Amino acid sequence: MAKRRITKVERARIDEILSRLDQTYSREYVCYLNHENAWQLLIATILSAQCTDERVNMVTKDLFQKYRSLEAFANADLKELEKDIHSTGFYHNKAKNIISCANKILLEYGGEVPKTIEELTSLAGVGRKTANVIRGNIYHEPSIVVDTHVKRISRKLGFTKEEDPEKIEFDLMEVLPRDHWILYNIQIITHGRSICTARNPQCTTCFLQDLCKASGKVK
Repeated sequence: MAKRRITKVERARIDEILSRLDQTYSREYVCYLNHENAWQLLIATILSAQCTDERVNMVTKDLFQKYRSLEAFANADLKELEKDIHSTGFYHNKAKNIISCANKILLEYGGEVPKTIEELTSLAGVGRKTANVIRGNIYHEPSIVVDTHVKRISRKLGFTKEEDPEKIEFDLMEVLPRDHWILYNIQIITHGRSICTARNPQCTTCFLQDLCKASGKVK
């Protein structure tokens, strides 16, 4: 695949967008899913598919008290675990994947959540998004997480024209400097929740309006 050519004008626009995001939302690393270790974050991220972080945090508050180790999840009763996570949606597949993940991590990785994208995506229910959450937040490997906010707002900003999350990820890897790969997701989630909301975007008061391709003000 040919490498994307970025003009000086476009590079300056991208850099200004990132600068404003830094100024507005800071460069602090924040994870919106509550966790105390790698396996808890992995399970929370699996639960977050088609579910809000707020709901996941409500569920895991009790879940991680009931199942205090990977061994506990590996040995969990499927039907009981389904009930425990029912409110996150798609609970049958999520419960099945969590039990499978816990077993594989214990049997093949000595109880340690693996680090590489290949190892992580070999786990049941773990795609590139979940893998990159782990790589970025646990192992501090520069990683781009493409969630619904990143997909929607990156397309508005003109960083990508793709619909497929993996293709968007690779577009963003070319557009964004590596020191912003993790930060961008954190900042865009905040931006998507507060200003550039899906149903009612506050375009007239957005600090990126003059730099956003969707505004019609940028060629």
